[in-house]
Amino acid sequence: MKLEYDFAAIEAKWQKRWEEAKIFRTPTHPKKKYYCLVMYAYPSGDLHLGHIKNYVIGDVVARTKRQEGYDVLHPFGWDAFGLPAENAAIIHKVHPQKWTEENIKISREHLIRLGISYDWEREIWSYDPNYYKWNQYFFLKFWERGLAYRKGGWVNWCPGCQTVLANEQVVDGRCYRKTCNAEIEKRKLEQWFFKITAYAERLYEGISRLVDWPESVKTMQRNWIGRSEGVEISFPILGTEERIDVFTTRPDTLFGVTFIAVAPDAEITESLTRKTKEEKRIRDFIDRVLKKPEIERQAIGREKEGIFTGKFCLNPINQAQVPIFIADYVLASYGTGSIMGVPAHDQRDFEFAKRYQLPIKLVIRPKDGELKEETMEEAFTEEGIMINSGEFSNISSTEGRERITDYLIEKGMARKKVNYRLRDWLISRQRYWGTPIPAIHCERCGIVPVPEKDLPVLLPQNVSDYLPKGKSVLAGVEEFINTTCPQCSGKAKRDPDTMDTFVDSSWYFLRYLDPRNEKAPFTYSQTKEWLPIDKYIGGIEHATGHLIFFRFFTKVLYDLGLVAYDEPCLSLFTQGMVLYKGTVMSSSRKHGVWVGPFLSEYGADVARVAILFAAPPEKDLDWKDELVTGAGRFLSRIWRIFQEANFKIKKTLKKEELSPQSQRLYIRLNQTIKKVKEDNERFQFNTAIATLMEFLNDLFSFPDKESEVFQFSLYNFLVLLSPFAPHLAEELWERAGGRDFVSRLPFPSYDPDYLTFSEREIPIQINGKLRSKISVPIGTEEEEIKRLALSDKKVASYILGKEIKKIIYVKDKLINIVI
Repeated sequence: MKLEYDFAAIEAKWQKRWEEAKIFRTPTHPKKKYYCLVMYAYPSGDLHLGHIKNYVIGDVVARTKRQEGYDVLHPFGWDAFGLPAENAAIIHKVHPQKWTEENIKISREHLIRLGISYDWEREIWSYDPNYYKWNQYFFLKFWERGLAYRKGGWVNWCPGCQTVLANEQVVDGRCYRKTCNAEIEKRKLEQWFFKITAYAERLYEGISRLVDWPESVKTMQRNWIGRSEGVEISFPILGTEERIDVFTTRPDTLFGVTFIAVAPDAEITESLTRKTKEEKRIRDFIDRVLKKPEIERQAIGREKEGIFTGKFCLNPINQAQVPIFIADYVLASYGTGSIMGVPAHDQRDFEFAKRYQLPIKLVIRPKDGELKEETMEEAFTEEGIMINSGEFSNISSTEGRERITDYLIEKGMARKKVNYRLRDWLISRQRYWGTPIPAIHCERCGIVPVPEKDLPVLLPQNVSDYLPKGKSVLAGVEEFINTTCPQCSGKAKRDPDTMDTFVDSSWYFLRYLDPRNEKAPFTYSQTKEWLPIDKYIGGIEHATGHLIFFRFFTKVLYDLGLVAYDEPCLSLFTQGMVLYKGTVMSSSRKHGVWVGPFLSEYGADVARVAILFAAPPEKDLDWKDELVTGAGRFLSRIWRIFQEANFKIKKTLKKEELSPQSQRLYIRLNQTIKKVKEDNERFQFNTAIATLMEFLNDLFSFPDKESEVFQFSLYNFLVLLSPFAPHLAEELWERAGGRDFVSRLPFPSYDPDYLTFSEREIPIQINGKLRSKISVPIGTEEEEIKRLALSDKKVASYILGKEIKKIIYVKDKLINIVI
């Protein structure tokens, strides 16, 4: 496919002109603001077409909003720290910073060549000390408020990446990084956490205010936060002063408890096993179980494993003694890490009890039937009537929940509680390429914060051996790790870990407001002017990671008085992925269509139109070469008609003087403007482009290309085209003598009085071939339409002396005369 114009020269020309004129620079104080943000990028080097989909979507939004009179903030930056860059640097035997900077240079060049209208003066890099200094500043602020803390415990360990991962970075029991995908293990380590659970209720409640977020993302966040109302019941451990607290939403089944099950990595497990006869056997069991992925441990139908601790609890409702097990299907990350085993009314408990021959006690029967414990093949989990429950028997399970809860609370055995699945965010990483944690370990003073005046704690550059070793790389860098205590001036050591890179991305959208400020990360007044983000564009895979973390960060910063809003973004769009030969394009797997060579061969406007026209932007698309051919043909036809028509800029039109034929074109123009506007607002860019293609056909078929209505239509068509194919639009505008930039022209308005036709055009076919057309008033009866068709002069010449076998009329569409 070869374009009919020199796209390479034209695109380079306008990219240079835009930069020289700085037309995409952001005003300091917006009068009518629009913050259009695309998730910042990991610098992978040569981008593939899968990368550019969301960048092009964001650019069409930004350009359209400028046309609509908004002051647009459309920035970009680089998610440059983290495992991908470090692992790539190890493979290629270069320093991560060198690898990162070279890739940023390539990626930035591609984005500029695509004509993406970013304000490059606001570009940020997360590996820049002037950026990560503020990561450390926020860490200290969190620490001051008790939201950053260090503790020991079982954590997710990725054997592939040789570092710990947050719960949000474990997907189906494996590392979230597709190039790693290692099964996650559990290790007992002392790590830094952010106390996101302190904001669980606000994060959950705030979802209802995210009115323009996809329902799928909101559902995923609700499920991840996992809010549930229930009761926390205390089970005393026989022979000790300890108790096991269990959270349940079904206190109505309390009389059916036949065992207690504790997670292998629950805090209580240590005291249950310490100095017992079975300690070694239990510890061996725990070590083996914790090597299994959590998703596997929880699967229904899979054989459950457990081990008896030799200890018993008392059921507070009836004083029955129940054995305490450690069970693989119980997770420390949910509830208290312990469950009350009710085999008759929970399927996992049922399977566990069957395997270990534990009693199954039925305490709820169906409302309209009976069950027998000895014949049950699965747990009965529905509502029903309580039985075998003492004074609570023969009432509904719904009523029983309330009455047993009240009874237990009155006796001091339980308390109502709201439980969350969400767990605190583990931010420590045992890798080199990240933000150093600003903490100092002193034998005399303990763990103390680095004073704010000493920020940033710089990541040492002269590190040649940053291969992961299962422990923090920085611990072996003597000039970094050894320091003095800021409180007692004695010898001390820096914290050897670096921060999770999701910390970098939790506030980057705020740094764009004032990226060169050395005294503050941003100012409150700027957040008041530009927040919340008006449109945020990115992948749905971030639903329970970044998109929760950046909401959490914003709420903390709001409480600190640093930002004016407690939600960062009220409108989110998640784009579909781009596949190639049936598989998602991937830089790490070297699978895709690469942007650099594509732009050299076909140009930016073809890339933009093809990627947008291929499918609705929220859907996945499979890239085909035919998309290039179609986009190229469309742009070449635009070039051709503007040359043939000798385009003259015509911004106004005397619509009262239009002939019927001209009026028809004018109506089609208004229909096109209205449809493109509506499609753009709904992000249906594929149908917006299809509408432009249809109107281009109208323009080609219009006979009087020197007429005012035709030139007026070309002008409006050019402005509508501009966000999609900006280079071609600018060139055609300049060639017609246009001043300034077409990108700065206002979006066309449509004339509501000229949106519908009073007549309809009916094509006439003879034996399936188009021979003529007639115009008839809308609502004309079928018989009258047939009569007019037969009396048409062109038709008459074809049917003269022929037998008409039948006439087929497709209402409002066509007539086919069969002879």
